[in-house]
Amino acid sequence: MDEDSQETRLFAAFERRDEFVAAQNTLLAVDLFVEPSREEEDVELDCSRKLMMIFGEYQEQSYLLDPYLESLVSPVAGCLRKYAMTCVNARGSQSSRSRVERLADLLHNYIKFRGFKTITRFFPHEVADLSIALDFIRLPSGPVKELSQWGLRYAVLLWLSLICRIPFDLQKFDDATRSGETADAIELVGKDRLNMAGLEREGAATLLARFYARKDTRQRFASFVEWSITVFRSSDIILSIGVLQVLCELVKSSSSEHLQAFTQQFLEITDTLEQSTTLASNTLVRKYRTKLLSRVALRLIPPKVSKSKLTFRSLDGNIINETENGNLDDDEDIDVPEEIDTILESLFKSLQDKDTVVRWSAAKGIARLSERLPSDFSSQVLETILGLFSIHSVAGASVYDTPAIAKATWHGASLASAEMARRGLVQTAALGSLLGWLSKALYFDIRKGAHSIGSNVRDAAAYVIWALARAQDPESFSPYARELAQWLVSVALFDREIHIRRAASAAFQEHVGRMALFPHGIDVLRKTDFYAVSVRRNAFTVAAPQVAEHLEYRSFLIDHIISITLRHWDVAMRELGALALRRICELDLNTLGLECASKMAGFLNSVDVSDVHGALAALTGISEAYRAQESEENAINRRKIFAHIAIVPQDVVLAPRNALVLAAACDLIASSLTLQEVELQEKSSVPHWKKIVDQGLRHRSSSVQQAAATAMATTSSLIDCSSDVHRLIKDFRHGPQSLQQSLGYTLGVLNYNAHPHGFSEVVKCLLESVDPNSSRRMLSIEARRNCFQALPKIIANVLPRLTEYLIGESICGVLDALDSGLDDYTMDERGDVGSWVRMACIQGLASIFEDLFRVSGSTPGFASYLPAQRYHSVIARILRQGVERLDNVRQIAGHCLLRLFRIPLPSVPHQEEWRIKGSELMMKLFLNDTSDAMTSWSVGEWLFPKAVELLRVQEYRQPLLTGLIHSVGARTGSTHRPASSSLVSFAQGLPLSPGDSGYSLFELCDDLIECAQGRATSNAVVVPILQTFNMLLEADVLSHLSSVDNGPSKLAKLLDIATRNVLRLKNVQRVQESMKIVVNLLVVSSVSKSSSERIIDFLSHPYPKIRTSTAEYLYTFIQSRDLGWEADEAVEELLLETEWSSESMEAKVAATRVAELLYSAITER
Repeated sequence: MDEDSQETRLFAAFERRDEFVAAQNTLLAVDLFVEPSREEEDVELDCSRKLMMIFGEYQEQSYLLDPYLESLVSPVAGCLRKYAMTCVNARGSQSSRSRVERLADLLHNYIKFRGFKTITRFFPHEVADLSIALDFIRLPSGPVKELSQWGLRYAVLLWLSLICRIPFDLQKFDDATRSGETADAIELVGKDRLNMAGLEREGAATLLARFYARKDTRQRFASFVEWSITVFRSSDIILSIGVLQVLCELVKSSSSEHLQAFTQQFLEITDTLEQSTTLASNTLVRKYRTKLLSRVALRLIPPKVSKSKLTFRSLDGNIINETENGNLDDDEDIDVPEEIDTILESLFKSLQDKDTVVRWSAAKGIARLSERLPSDFSSQVLETILGLFSIHSVAGASVYDTPAIAKATWHGASLASAEMARRGLVQTAALGSLLGWLSKALYFDIRKGAHSIGSNVRDAAAYVIWALARAQDPESFSPYARELAQWLVSVALFDREIHIRRAASAAFQEHVGRMALFPHGIDVLRKTDFYAVSVRRNAFTVAAPQVAEHLEYRSFLIDHIISITLRHWDVAMRELGALALRRICELDLNTLGLECASKMAGFLNSVDVSDVHGALAALTGISEAYRAQESEENAINRRKIFAHIAIVPQDVVLAPRNALVLAAACDLIASSLTLQEVELQEKSSVPHWKKIVDQGLRHRSSSVQQAAATAMATTSSLIDCSSDVHRLIKDFRHGPQSLQQSLGYTLGVLNYNAHPHGFSEVVKCLLESVDPNSSRRMLSIEARRNCFQALPKIIANVLPRLTEYLIGESICGVLDALDSGLDDYTMDERGDVGSWVRMACIQGLASIFEDLFRVSGSTPGFASYLPAQRYHSVIARILRQGVERLDNVRQIAGHCLLRLFRIPLPSVPHQEEWRIKGSELMMKLFLNDTSDAMTSWSVGEWLFPKAVELLRVQEYRQPLLTGLIHSVGARTGSTHRPASSSLVSFAQGLPLSPGDSGYSLFELCDDLIECAQGRATSNAVVVPILQTFNMLLEADVLSHLSSVDNGPSKLAKLLDIATRNVLRLKNVQRVQESMKIVVNLLVVSSVSKSSSERIIDFLSHPYPKIRTSTAEYLYTFIQSRDLGWEADEAVEELLLETEWSSESMEAKVAATRVAELLYSAITER
C-alpha cells in the first residue's frame, strides 16, 4: 500500500499571531474567582479551542514563535502569579474551576509546544515569589488539591524549580525559632509528588534536582540518597521512577565535586535496580538506570577538547576539513577509573535491551563516554560494539538467516556506531569492518509470521552512514564510495518503509554534499530526493529507472530487485519489484531482457511460494515489455519466456491455496502466449498451459479469475474460442457462485473483433443472467455485477463493426438490462450489496452512450440503436442515483453525468433530441463552480442544495424526487440533514399554485402523494415521504395550501395515507411518522377537524410506545405552536398525568376525552 505523500503545510512566519493574541487576551481578561455564565463559558471554550488548534498547526515549526514567546508567555505566567497571590492572601476564597483549568491548560500547552526549559525562563523569578508559590501549592483546601488540576500543579512545580535556581539563602524565609523550615517545605512538596504518575512527577523531579544542587541545601542530598535506596528496595515502581529522574537530573547538572562522594552509592543503586525483578521489568526504570550510569561515568572522567572532524565542500568544489586540535598528548595521560569498565559492561548489556529507549540511551552514553577516553580505549569500545553484530551471526550465512532475537542487538550496535561516528571516534582502520556490518544492517529484514521485523535496524544503519559523512576523512572513504553509493541508492529506492527510504536518501545527500565521492552524485540525488522516494510506487517505477540510466548503478539495482525485492514477504513489494525490473530492462531490452529472465528462472522451482510468485511476476513484466515493442525477434523472446512456465511444478501452480502463483502464471500466459504455441497444442513447450487457465477460471479468488480471463482474452485474439465459450457457458452458468463470477469476467474481455467466439450466445447468456424474470438469473450479487460490467465492454469491443454484430433492438435490450439493474437494492449481512450492481450499471450506461455517440455518424438508423426518449429516461434514472443515500453511488453517478454533459451531440439529423433536458441549468449548477465538481457529489452539503433545483425540469422530476425522498429517509446524518433542509428551503421558495413560472408547491405535494399512493405497502417509500411532509408541516410550508383550488383535497389525501390501517401496521417508525402528520395537520383549517378525530387512533394504539410518544409530541405541539384556536387546559392535564404506557382502561378513556376536547376547541374557534 502506497504511503500518503501529503506533507504538512510549512509556514514562513507566525502568521496567526494577532488571532492567537486576541484569543489569549480574552482568556486572561476573565475573573478567575467568578463562575462564568453559559454564554461566557461558550466564548472562553471557543477561544481555548482556537489556541489549541493554532498550537497544533505550528507544532512542527515551533521555533517560529520564539521571537514572540516572551510577550506571549509572560502575561499568562503573570496571571498565574496574581491568582496564586490572591489565593494565599485571601484563604478560603472560591475560584472558578473551569477558568483555572483553562489557564493551567494554556501554560501546559506552551510547555508541550516549546519545552519546559524554554518556557519557564519567562515565569516570574524574583526572590519574593518563593513564598507565594510555596504557600500556594501547600494550601490545605486550595485549587491545587483538586484531582483535575494536574496542569496547575505541574506549572507551579516548574515555577518553584526556577525560583530555586536564584542564588539566595533560603534561611531568610525561616522563622527565627525554626531554622530550615523553608527548605523542609520545598523538599516535602517535591517528595510528596514523586509518587504521582505523569507530568507532576517530572515537575517534582526537576524541583528536587535543582533544590539539592543549591549550595545551602547540598548537605540534604546524602539523606535523600539513603532514602532512595530504601525506595528501590521496596520495589515501588512509580516512586522509583520519580527518584531516578531526580538522580539523573542532578548528576547531569550538579558539580563534579559535589557528586564524587556518592559514586559508590550510585553504583549500589544501579545494582539494586538490576537485581530487583519488579523494577528491572519496567522500561522507564531500565532507561533511567542507563542514564544514571552514563552520567556517573561522565563525572568520573574530565572532558577534553573534541577531536571530531566536520567536512564540507566550498563553492569551488574543494573539500575542506575543520578540525579542532587540542593537546592530544595530555589526553592520552588520562587516568581511567576502575569503575569505568564496570559501567561500560553494563551499558553494552543495555545496548541489547528489548526496548528502543533503553538502547538509545545506552548508545548515547557509550559515545559520550568514549569521547572522553584515550584513543586506544575508545578504539576498544568500538571493537566491542562491532563485536555485538557477530553475536547472532553464523559464518557464511546471510542476514536473512539471523534469528529474530538479533534485532535488538543489531539495532543497539547500529545506534552506538552512529553516535561514535558523529563524534569522529571511528578510526580509518575500523572503517572497513564497520561498513561491512552496515552493508548487512541496511538489508536487515527478518520474516516473523505475517510481517517482518528489522525496520529499526535498517533505519539506524542509514543513520550511521549519515553520521560518517559528517565526521570522516574523504580520503579514507574513497575505497568504499562506489559500493556505499550502490547500497544507499538501492535502499532509498526499494525499501518497503517510507522513513527508511527517506533516511537512505538523506545519507546519500550528506555524502554527496560533504565528500563528492559518489558516481553521478548530484544527478542521482536529484532523482532520489526526499519527495521522489516518499511514495513507494514513484520510487519503484519512476526514480529507479532514472537512476538505472547510469551504468554504475544499473546492475546493482537489478541484482537487488532479483535477490531481495522479488523474494520479499509482502506481495505488493514483489509486484512493484516486477514492474520496476520491467522499466529498468526497457532501457536496454535486447541485452537485459533474457539475461534477467534466465536469472529469474532459477527461482521457479523454489520451495518458497514467494520466490515462485516473484519470479513469475518479473517474467510477466519482461514479456510485456517485449510485446510492447512488437517485432519478430521479440516474439521469439516471448516464446522463450513462455517456456519457463514448464519449470514450475504443476502441483505448485494448481494447488488450491497457491492463488498468487496461479494468478501470476495466468498473467504470464496472457503476456507471452503466441500463435505458434497455441497451434502446437500438446507439443507446446508448456503443454499444460490450458489446464492452468482453466483452473484459474474455476478458482474461488476473484483476482485469479481476472488473471485467467486476461489469458483467455489473449487466446481469443489468436484463435476462435467458440467451443471454449460454449463449454464455459454450459459449465459455469449453473455452477457454484465462484464459477458464476468467473463467467462475467471472461465473457467481457474476449476479443470479439478478431473472432466471433459465439457472440450472439454470449450476449444472450449475459442478458439472461441478469434478467429478473428469467429462470437462469444468477443469484450471486457478484456474478450479476460482473455480467453487468461485461455488457458495455463487449459493445466497446465490437464498436468498429457494431452494425455487423448488433441490431438496434439488441442494443436496446442491453440498455434495458442495465436500466433494470438500477433497481437492484439487494441486502444481505454486508449491507446494500445491490449498490455494486447499481454502480456497475451507471458506469456501463454512460460508457455505452459515449461509444454510441462517437460512432453515430457511421451508424445507419442511429435512432433505432439509441432512441432519444430511451436516452432521457436513463438520464433521469442515473440522476435519481445521483441524489440517493449512499455517498459512493452518488459519486459514481455524478461523475458519469458530468461526462455525459461534456460529450458532443451525435452526428445525426435532429441531434437536439439527444440534448439533456435542462442542460443549461445543470451546467450552471454543477459545472460553473470553482470547486472540483468531480469530487463533490458525495458531499451532501454541496450536492443537495443544487440538486433540488433540478425538480424544475419536468422530464426528470419524478425519478429525482424519488431519490431525494430516499435521502431524506437515510439514517446517516451527513445525508439526511442536508437533503431535508435543502428540500424544505426549495419548497419555501415555490409558488402555491401552478402557473407559467414552473414548479409549484401544489405540484410538489401532488407528486409526493402520488408516489406514496403507488407504493402504499412499501415502508421504504412511504416512511420517507411522511418524513418529508412532516418537515414541510413543521416549517409551516403547507399552512396556506388550503387556500388553493384542490389544496384541501390534497391535504385530505395526505391525512388518509397517514391514518389508513394505522391500527394494523407493524412498523413503529411508520406509525410514528403518521402520528406526527395527524398532529401537525391540527393547525391546517381545512383538515383540522378530521385530524382531531383521528388522534384517538394513536392515543389508544395497541403499542405502548406509540401511545406515549403521541402524548409527548401532542403536548409539545400544543405548547410551542400557534394553533389558531385555544386548547383546553384539561387536554394538557390529561396528556401529562395519564399513564399512557399502561394497558388500563384509564388510558383509553383519556384518549377519547382528549380527542373530544380537541374537536370541541377546533369547532368553537
